[in-house]
Amino acid sequence: MCDRSWVRQFRGKYEPPLFWIIFILGAVGNLMVVWIYSTVRNRLKTMTDVYLLNLAVADLLFLCMLPFWAVEAVKGWDFGISACKIVSATYKINFFSSMFLLTCISVDRYIAIVQVTKAQNLKKKRLFYSKLACMGVWFVSVLLALPEFIFAQVKTDQKQQTSCTLVYWNNEYNRTKILVLSLQICMGFFLPLLVMFFCYSVIIRTLLQARNFEKHKALRVIFAVVCVFVLSQLPYNSLLIVEATQAANATMTECETVIGVDIAGQVAKSLAYTHACLNPFLYVFIGVRFRQDLMRIVKCAGGLGKGGLSKMQPVPKRPSVMSDTDTTPALSI
Repeated sequence: MCDRSWVRQFRGKYEPPLFWIIFILGAVGNLMVVWIYSTVRNRLKTMTDVYLLNLAVADLLFLCMLPFWAVEAVKGWDFGISACKIVSATYKINFFSSMFLLTCISVDRYIAIVQVTKAQNLKKKRLFYSKLACMGVWFVSVLLALPEFIFAQVKTDQKQQTSCTLVYWNNEYNRTKILVLSLQICMGFFLPLLVMFFCYSVIIRTLLQARNFEKHKALRVIFAVVCVFVLSQLPYNSLLIVEATQAANATMTECETVIGVDIAGQVAKSLAYTHACLNPFLYVFIGVRFRQDLMRIVKCAGGLGKGGLSKMQPVPKRPSVMSDTDTTPALSI
């Protein structure tokens, strides 16, 4: 039996402070996003608005689970099996919904920038389609997270330390574990990644062929979205592939290998968690429209004595800025 106590000690040192930082920054940032969309802009005007609002809600839902993991890293899991299943599944739901929503944004931007005529013809229906797409995203995400509801268990080791982990059915060649991991990796990561790669490749080519310099500024948003997506999620999903390979190869049981994979998996998962707090910062530093809305809030907050925030009016309709077929604003968030 391989002693993994050092892995728990490693987790107990770095995970709690990191998770609390992600929780605080992510909660403040995503609540600000929800407030801007629901109060400052008053209503959702574009497909991207709908997707970004759902993305913020998904991140907030996941962030509520981080304190449980922070406590578990130090004291073990003392919250019961039901909470174990809910917390584990919530992370996966956030992971899949975030990937699918980013994919929906890439498809929406592809239609708005590359298929301009089609975008104009569907202009009145696109907002409705985006809401249907979001419903589909949440439904599929819950389906892909069902294994967490089924297999998440509270496990006690030889030192009587408890942990919330996945315990798959013990069948020949670990078929259940391999099937679950393969399905989640393919459907929840590689498929969205392929769609995003195709859409953004065509978008970049289209923008580079445009003579208007302003349209080239939209590339910053594209690169930011793709880089954050890859940097935060690729390491974790790569480790899932290693885990699936390890499950398929029963002879890979060396203790050092197992511990190394465990530590790498914890670090990669922590890196993936940071995605929940990064999006609001991308909107502030890169998104022109979001930054303008945030500045309105700051200015109004400065006039609280004069009823600043209470008298703050929704952003007036700006056709040139809100147009789905205007390349630069469409990607400026």
